[in-house]
Order: sequence, then C-alpha cells, then structure tokens
Amino acid sequence: MPTASATFTTSDFEVTDFVPDVTTALPTGHLRMRKVYSGEVAGRSVTQFTSAFDQASGVGTYVALESFEGAVEGRTGSFNFVHAASTSGQDRADEYGLIVRGSGTGALVGISGTVSLTIDDEGTHHMTFDYVIPDDAPRRAE
Repeated sequence: MPTASATFTTSDFEVTDFVPDVTTALPTGHLRMRKVYSGEVAGRSVTQFTSAFDQASGVGTYVALESFEGAVEGRTGSFNFVHAASTSGQDRADEYGLIVRGSGTGALVGISGTVSLTIDDEGTHHMTFDYVIPDDAPRRAE
C-alpha cells in the first residue's frame, strides 16, 4: 500500500452556531476551517471540526471531516477523509482515520485507505495517507 505524507497549516476558523440541545460534562463545539497541504499530498481542504473538549483540563475528543482538493503523489482530484482522536490532557489516544470510499474524483477515483495525524515537538502537523487507487478505477469528471 503506498504511503504519502504532508504537513498542513490551518486558517479561516469559523465557529458555527450549532449547539446541541443536550448538556454533557464537556462543552461541545463545531467550526469550519481551511487547510493548505504541502508535500506528497498537496492542495487544500475545508474541514468540519466537532469536539467535546474542556480547555481547562485538556480532556476531550474531536472528529474532523475534510473535503480535500489537490494531488496525491501527482494524481489530481478530490476526496473526503475523516479523522478523530481523544486526549486525557497529556496524551493522544483512540485515534481513527480513513479515506471515505466512493468520494474520489478525477485521477483519485476509487481511492481508499487510512489517515493518521501526528504533531512533532515543534508543533508542526503531519498527515500520513496509506492509500490504494485501483488501476482499473473508472474516471469521473471533476
């Protein structure tokens, strides 16, 4: 399975007005942001980010759904991917990430696989994609 990696930066944080009508022990929130990816995966995404997180203790979980447009190792198109993780305030656990099957367009039709996020000691965010694009995948118009 090929692996492609990238770093990304975020911008344009927009807190939405979505507030669930159920109260839990952790505050919940939803925002949209834009990301720019560079590396073997290069392009941009719009991310829907939802969390249950307490700023004071650092405890919580996030779920992010990204709509990506760009290139994976030179193959251009778009696709969706999702990633999530939890923290007890001092760790990163229960990580999950996958490319949404059936979401690929252009030269990325048929893409599937997993996604993982790491943050290095300098605070740089790295995304790694372990992916497959079938050789016989039909091409869809973008």
